[in-house]
Amino acid sequence: MAELAGIVLAGGAARRLSGVDKPMLEIGGKPLLRKVIDALAGASPVIVVGPERAAITGVRWAREEPPGGGPVAALAAGLAVLPPEVGTVAVLAGDLAAVRPSTVDRLAAAAEGAEGALLVDPDGREQWLIGVWRAGPLRAAMPARTANSSLRQVFGALEYRTVPAGHGESEDIDTPDDLGRHRDSSQPSHRP
Repeated sequence: MAELAGIVLAGGAARRLSGVDKPMLEIGGKPLLRKVIDALAGASPVIVVGPERAAITGVRWAREEPPGGGPVAALAAGLAVLPPEVGTVAVLAGDLAAVRPSTVDRLAAAAEGAEGALLVDPDGREQWLIGVWRAGPLRAAMPARTANSSLRQVFGALEYRTVPAGHGESEDIDTPDDLGRHRDSSQPSHRP
């Protein structure tokens, strides 16, 4: 797919993590948000929707209205600054622990000839915030009132294909246990 852009949803309150700035939590010495942006290496522009973080450069920033209005409001804010010539957009959550450029490449390939493609986790759950979509149909599927709307309704209105997740690709950080597990797995092993 030509003209791939990226929208990263990096707002939210992280209630299960005591309200920390979840996208800036580090795994392997790198903020989650930077890991997600790096997975969009072939995309231009990359738009991050959420509060600006000075440590994150090389992206365009947008903010959902109202702030904290949910993922559909954040997606609408990202689409509002997406250049009109962009035909395809990867939409990713800002707290993904192991998404990679190959994830985005596989989704983009699967989206050829459809309106989009999204990742399906090992339990068979569709991961609405790990997908690649044609920008025109995605814009058309957006509701007039975006605050507190459902991503499932937006993306579910589109013709999409599913892609099975590779090892860890669909994992995000929602709880202290998630964070601990991923931090432990990113530590190098030491042999005596």
